Amino acid sequence: MASLLEQLKTMTTIVADTGEVEAIKTLKPVDATTNPSLLLKASTLPQCEPMIAEAIAYAKANSSDKDQQIEDAVDKLAVLVGLEIQKHIPGRISTEVDASLSFNIDKMVTKGKKIISLYNEAGVTNDRVLIKLASTCFLLCWGQWTS
Repeated sequence: MASLLEQLKTMTTIVADTGEVEAIKTLKPVDATTNPSLLLKASTLPQCEPMIAEAIAYAKANSSDKDQQIEDAVDKLAVLVGLEIQKHIPGRISTEVDASLSFNIDKMVTKGKKIISLYNEAGVTNDRVLIKLASTCFLLCWGQWTS
């Protein structure tokens, strides 16, 4: 008899909401998602140490401003974790835009485009990436789109 997970897979698309690659390898979802809290948890894992070092080096190479370096390192780390996850899924990786930007539509869109460009630079096409926006931004955007 099929497991409950296998039964569920026949009815819907399974999306993993974790930054733990081992769980993704085991559960074999179609899509996966990352968000800041998942990235924080994943950053404590030993296999994430090289990604953190790469993200810091990337940020330092792109700016001398400390605040910009932090922002760039966080974005790069999100994409690096997403890239690792994407190796183990057939579908899309979803990466969340920082919710602190949720009341500024222009900044949310700019950040989303930056994340997509980082994926593109790594060879990932747009059809394999989803950008998650906080619901407050969606509601603000929806109001503009429907007016």
